[in-house]
Amino acid sequence: MNYPHIFSIPAICSQLGIKNVIICPGSRSAPLTIAFTRHKDFDCKVIPDERSAAFIAMGIAQQLKEPVILICTSGSASLNFLPAIAEAYYQQIPLIILTADRPAEWIDQLDGQTIRQEKVYGNHVKASFNIQTDKEHADAQWHSQRMMSEAIAISTDAPQGPVHLNFPFREPLYPDHNEFKDVSTKVITNIKPKLNLDNGQFDSLIKQWNSFKRKLIVCGQGILNTQELEYLHQLSDKFKIPVVGDIISNIHELEYGITHPDVFLGSSKSGLHESLQPDLLITFGKSVLSKHLKIMLRKYKPQQHWHIQSHSVAADTYQSLTHVIQVSQEDFLKRIAEQEDSQTFDTQKQENYYHIWQIEERKTRRVLSSFLPTDNFGEFEVVKKVLEALPENTNLHLANSMSVRYANFIGIGSDKKNIKVFSNRGTSGIDGCNSTAVGAALSSSVNNVLITGDMAFFYDRNAFWHNYQVPNLKILVLNNHGGTIFKMIKGPNQQPELEEYFVTEQKLKAEQLAKEYGFDYLFCDKRSKLNNYIKQFMEDDDVTKILEIETNADENQAILEQFRADFNTQ
Repeated sequence: MNYPHIFSIPAICSQLGIKNVIICPGSRSAPLTIAFTRHKDFDCKVIPDERSAAFIAMGIAQQLKEPVILICTSGSASLNFLPAIAEAYYQQIPLIILTADRPAEWIDQLDGQTIRQEKVYGNHVKASFNIQTDKEHADAQWHSQRMMSEAIAISTDAPQGPVHLNFPFREPLYPDHNEFKDVSTKVITNIKPKLNLDNGQFDSLIKQWNSFKRKLIVCGQGILNTQELEYLHQLSDKFKIPVVGDIISNIHELEYGITHPDVFLGSSKSGLHESLQPDLLITFGKSVLSKHLKIMLRKYKPQQHWHIQSHSVAADTYQSLTHVIQVSQEDFLKRIAEQEDSQTFDTQKQENYYHIWQIEERKTRRVLSSFLPTDNFGEFEVVKKVLEALPENTNLHLANSMSVRYANFIGIGSDKKNIKVFSNRGTSGIDGCNSTAVGAALSSSVNNVLITGDMAFFYDRNAFWHNYQVPNLKILVLNNHGGTIFKMIKGPNQQPELEEYFVTEQKLKAEQLAKEYGFDYLFCDKRSKLNNYIKQFMEDDDVTKILEIETNADENQAILEQFRADFNTQ
């Protein structure tokens, strides 16, 4: 074997706290595969499909909040990692991608499984390293070890994200029997500082804070811990500051949280948007799902917009960003919540502003609780009943397209404790929703429930093509036999090509897939069966389950339009 020094790579990863490795089978990557599988400190899993493998790795890293190693062979295998790498980049999830490659002299020479792999992921990784082919010299070995330590440090620095290391290998790739060479290992450990505002900086912010009469907090995608929720509760209750967030912001346990902005901001109520314009906008977290919230804040801009995060470069989502405050969310919320509540004429204006948001939120919740669809059986009520039936301590995964939108319209009650919501809203694609949920199920002991449409489900069916059991995974498939969202978007829904070229009708059902992989399968196409099937679906009996709901796309659209009409008449 030409590369005994590669055994130092897993040693570095282990010493820096990495425990999980996803391996895609291949020959050129044999030195990496052998090095990691022979190291005692790793949980190595083999996933044949590279696209699924990368999303599974991302799901594991998302749950464990630590980097996962991802290994593949040379050629197009590396290209199949890209959708998940882009998603991890925008969701700020740490991945360490190790791709095997052919030596430089064989690139573009029509040799098998040989493409241009150096920096193949472009701007969707935080850094990319091309490790030298020849490692005879001690300095070259020192260099590869240094690059490995540096890659892990970059991946875990804020904002976290994927880092790529490309390893060109020459043959022979496989060791002789029992060949294993001990190699001295150099590890570089990064000590990360804790970011806090000093008193002078904070006092300056508070002076500005107190000058604004209408303050608004918007939470982007993220997992909020219990302590942060308590600080948000204090800010909402004591200072009457509206706290707004989609279902993916995970603030649903906040009793007075504004969790349905996409419903009431999409109404036809005259003057509503203008009345909700803030003077000061405070944001944290990643993407926001609500299109109507983004439209409102872009049109009715705040005087100042502060974004709270631990690194310097922030997205200007609402075109009004004035301050990036580099501090932890928890520290910022804690210090603001500890301020004295002094009653003045301006605080009355803040309270009036708060009540406008609360009135619209309460109205939405009333309509949702009393909404009775037509006689037609549809997806809206299915998602509503499944969300209501979720047990505590559940990971809820929402596939893109209509699944995440239904859930966002409906929401999760504040009485539901420890429901953590995940969705691939970095790039918002349908191409890894199953696999991400599988990765989460493989790395957590709680129940994982995936709500997905038929297109996303069948597109990612290789998520289950491996030898690992996921008994804590339950999948709700909303099968209306096509991409229904295009019927609801202005533009495609007005084109004669709609049905064939946008909706893309498909005739599959999930039953055969369930049989192939040994999953329990439930099928429902009638309202009369629904409650019983949801009860069976939610039973905690250590079996992977698929509940497939078959409905009519046109009837689903009519039900959603009926809901919007009922809301606008309130």
